Amino acid sequence: MDQANVYFTDFRTRDVPLPAKLQKLMRRAGVGSIDMEGKLVAIKMHFGELGNIAYLRPNYAKAVADVVKELGGKPFLTDCNTLYPGYRKNAIDHLYNAEVNGFNFMTTGCPVIIADGLRGTDDIEVPVRNGEYCKTAYIGRAVMDADVFLSLTHFKGHEATGFGGALKNIGMGCGSRAGKMQQHMSGKPHVNEELCRCCGRCARECGSNAISYDSGKAYIDQELCKGCGRCIGACSFDAIENDSWDANQLLDRRIAEYSQAVCDGRPCFHISLITDVSPNCDCHAENDAPILPDIGMLASFDPVALDQACADLCLSAEPIRNSQLGDNLAKPDWQHHHDHFLDSNPNICWKETLEHGEKIGLGTRRYQLIRM
Repeated sequence: MDQANVYFTDFRTRDVPLPAKLQKLMRRAGVGSIDMEGKLVAIKMHFGELGNIAYLRPNYAKAVADVVKELGGKPFLTDCNTLYPGYRKNAIDHLYNAEVNGFNFMTTGCPVIIADGLRGTDDIEVPVRNGEYCKTAYIGRAVMDADVFLSLTHFKGHEATGFGGALKNIGMGCGSRAGKMQQHMSGKPHVNEELCRCCGRCARECGSNAISYDSGKAYIDQELCKGCGRCIGACSFDAIENDSWDANQLLDRRIAEYSQAVCDGRPCFHISLITDVSPNCDCHAENDAPILPDIGMLASFDPVALDQACADLCLSAEPIRNSQLGDNLAKPDWQHHHDHFLDSNPNICWKETLEHGEKIGLGTRRYQLIRM
């Protein structure tokens, strides 16, 4: 596959508002070549869990929606419900969450539609071209009913996949609850009681109420556990482990295959903003200090190339000292990986998603960065 074009601009601006600069980037990247006249256009993004303020501002969503409308399209913002309890577990709470975080018709110029319905069960089983782990994927119905698909991604760190980029936003984000279960089915963690200090943090992070202390130490109920791995990232004492050594690799590959199911066979366009690079996902009700400085906005027709370009820009950036990454690098006994994502969350293997996405024909890791 030939290299893909990835368009980039930083956040420096004097006379032009940043949302307008994003629109210029979209046009330069070629979004106008997509026939949107009279078409339903899904704009997939993350509305942020209540309490989290690292998510992308509604201003950026409006900028994207306005370009879609200029091209004759009918845009809507969308996401699917989560597996874990919180304010995005069903459509009622999810819409309330989006409203509180500033996403509504007045602020964005388009409606918000929760793609997999009231309880996360309104999905479509979609074939996965070249799928090795998922022959079919369970995708939120509204995502697949759209004629055109756009992704608007907050590029940040992630406790399970290394970073949350376009593929994470598309693959995991567009999966219904059944789809998310399928992607997370590669093993479940257990507790090493000798290392457990009963601090309770893992139980507070668990979205499935699967962790108890009835035996004096943390215990994970394997029937309730969904295998999301949030407890692993929460434990400061390495007391929680996963018997499936390749669980994260398999999760990453399934995310790529779900992205293939969403994007294959219809017009797609992808945007990522590297800003407020929190160490963990916007699904957290809190967001720790950024691990890296704000870098810029990128756009491409190729989501694999887009993620690779974002990753490369992040890896070449200077870590912020007062952050999770900075704290780890300052430890005298820290084994430096010379990889900001791995040094921030040591149990991840982010390259798997991109390598597998390229392997199944979703895109290419080879790209030309065109600066604006």
